[in-house]
Amino acid sequence: MNQLRNAPYRHIGTQPIAGSLGAEVSGVDLADPHPEALAEIRAALLAHQVIFFRDQRLTPDQQLAFARAFGEIHLHPFMEGMADYPEILEIKKLPTDARNFGGAWHTDQMFAPEPALGTILYAKQVPSAGGDTLFTNQYLAFEALSPGMQRLCCSLRTVCYGDGAKKYQGQSRREFYAGKTTMKVKDPGDVQTTSIHPLVRTHPETGRKALYIGGHVQHFADMTDAESRPLIDFLMAHSTRPEFTCRFRWRTGSLAFWDNRCTQHFAINDYPAEIRIMHRITIKGDRPF
Repeated sequence: MNQLRNAPYRHIGTQPIAGSLGAEVSGVDLADPHPEALAEIRAALLAHQVIFFRDQRLTPDQQLAFARAFGEIHLHPFMEGMADYPEILEIKKLPTDARNFGGAWHTDQMFAPEPALGTILYAKQVPSAGGDTLFTNQYLAFEALSPGMQRLCCSLRTVCYGDGAKKYQGQSRREFYAGKTTMKVKDPGDVQTTSIHPLVRTHPETGRKALYIGGHVQHFADMTDAESRPLIDFLMAHSTRPEFTCRFRWRTGSLAFWDNRCTQHFAINDYPAEIRIMHRITIKGDRPF
């Protein structure tokens, strides 16, 4: 992995922001990237798990074009996309909103049978301070477990929910957000929003094993909630230990691209009197194994 992190690039520059994961990428205009730069961006994503770009000026069409270079677009089954660009989720928090979107450790679309490969988040307006996002490296989380715990985790599967009382403190997603956010919740229709996944997944591109845990996990397959909860709580606390994490401070025009197959993230809600507006696109992934 150190070899990947130190790989030479011809079209981009990279600067790690923490010892665990995360790097800022320079030297590329995402509105019109060179094809070879796109290949290097993918390599940097695999090496650093989450990469950041500063001072970008992107229209929705340009952000979509960049995202499509890495795969098909995944539509959020519960949240309304933008009227003119349904593939883009506008994540908005106003001073009147009590809740923010993504304010707990999770990995995107874990409840789907084929969860999102990656997420691209572009900052349109940010608070004067606060609104940072935390990321955590799930390769390191798995590798730091004892051999016995690794064996146990490799034998378990998780049941992951996208909605309902089992996830939102006894409420549905709509009830949880009602009156507390300007973002709109929609009916997912017949889209599958409960799935079973391995607790330890193998990354399809790097071949590394990662702990695959997050806020969508309710219990282990063939186990009750009560039986599952002690180990889930331990693994959630373990997987977000400070030495596995990095923290990104946003500026208007910043863009983050993270790999949901080997990370979790957490949007910090610490700007009660200010506005934060982000444009999010998720890229389709495959079935975890």
